[in-house]
Amino acid sequence: MNTLIIISVLPIILLYLGLYKFKKALLPVTIIGLLAALGFAVADWSQYNHPIFNGMMLFDNYAIAFSGITILSTILILMLSKDYFERISDHVAEYYSIILFALAGIIVMLSYHNMVMLFIGVEIMSVSLYILAGIKKQDFASNEASLKYFLMGAFSTGFLLLGITLIYGATGSFNLDGIRDWAILHPRSSEPFFYLFYSGILLMIVGLCFKVGAAPFHFWTPDVYEGSPTLITAFMSTVVKTAGFAAFLRLFSTCFVPVANLWTPTLLIITIITLFVGNITALYQQSFKRMLAFSSISHAGYLLFAIVALGASSNNSVFLYATAYSIASIIAFAVLILVQQQSGSDRFEAFDGLAKKNPFLALMLTISMLSLAGIPLTAGFIGKFFMFSGALSQYQYVLVIIAVINAIVSIYYYFRVIVAMYFNPAERTELSVPAYFTLVLGLSALITIVIGVYPVFLTTLI
Repeated sequence: MNTLIIISVLPIILLYLGLYKFKKALLPVTIIGLLAALGFAVADWSQYNHPIFNGMMLFDNYAIAFSGITILSTILILMLSKDYFERISDHVAEYYSIILFALAGIIVMLSYHNMVMLFIGVEIMSVSLYILAGIKKQDFASNEASLKYFLMGAFSTGFLLLGITLIYGATGSFNLDGIRDWAILHPRSSEPFFYLFYSGILLMIVGLCFKVGAAPFHFWTPDVYEGSPTLITAFMSTVVKTAGFAAFLRLFSTCFVPVANLWTPTLLIITIITLFVGNITALYQQSFKRMLAFSSISHAGYLLFAIVALGASSNNSVFLYATAYSIASIIAFAVLILVQQQSGSDRFEAFDGLAKKNPFLALMLTISMLSLAGIPLTAGFIGKFFMFSGALSQYQYVLVIIAVINAIVSIYYYFRVIVAMYFNPAERTELSVPAYFTLVLGLSALITIVIGVYPVFLTTLI
């Protein structure tokens, strides 16, 4: 609870710092505040096992673990923001504040125990992201990204809200435990209100799949990710996606397990479509940033494994995979920011010959790509291993075979940038790497390797 309070108050403090022209204090105060919020989250471990505020919120270990990785990812991303927002506008405080308001909504999404709080958390996060996507006011692509995100986000919120309404109409409760108890007592289709309940589940699947960028509800993702500022894209593809899947998993693992045989086929089809759409479309991209956008769609497919094959290990599997994906993606976007600043391009050709002039950057990006591809000794491999193991434990053999084929396909487009860095000749000047970039890249790469070699401390955390 203290974590949410700190993250909610911190942006207001930043706005006052901006008002009184303390620009140099904005980033340090933000980082210190987030570290304090992370510390309070860790201190609350195993302290809250029951819902609070009349069943509205639940700050259990599940919420704390996902809050920790989202706060840590936000800290790493903001450490890359030094002098970044200054190039866009003089009103820097507003950008930090909006990011933190989005993070406050995310914390609500991670700790809800009532579907009203889920909706409130989603809306706080979404409204902030609509603004962040369009913060480059003079950039047409950024304006287009913001408008598309707003229109599609509003559309998906309608599905989500209608689904919540139908479930409430059938069960008479917004509380997750109340909905679960109703599902246990009314498992048969002959029961009154059952079709209302099932329609609500399907509509919530549609709404949540929009939020996490799963196919066929993904069509906003590539354009929004490409048009948004790269730093904001990094935030959306890591922190926001992690929060979306954590909320998705909490809802389905708590409420809808008794009727899993009804919604599992629908989600299974969505998972397969997501894997193929994400991976096959990524093969044809010439822009590294757009490739990462389609890559995020394919990773949404892997994360859906834990919901399709709900089991005792689903929570840890999603947490491990989301952590591995977030850290690797932060490395990729950090290197992309530096390359874009030098070359003005995000195409694969912009990375040609990078290894000769900047071996450190090339090594960091290589570790990132290997992890995203799921190569052994990286966190990404461990994440995929746990996802596949969970699916096999639920006898989803066909799904695992399809996923393995897609994982092999993904190696091709991830290795394109590695080939460009090490084997494509190019005349380029040496790219200077600021100290804060070096810190973020080195720390992220270290986390990726440590999890890949010794994942035990994460696999049994929740």
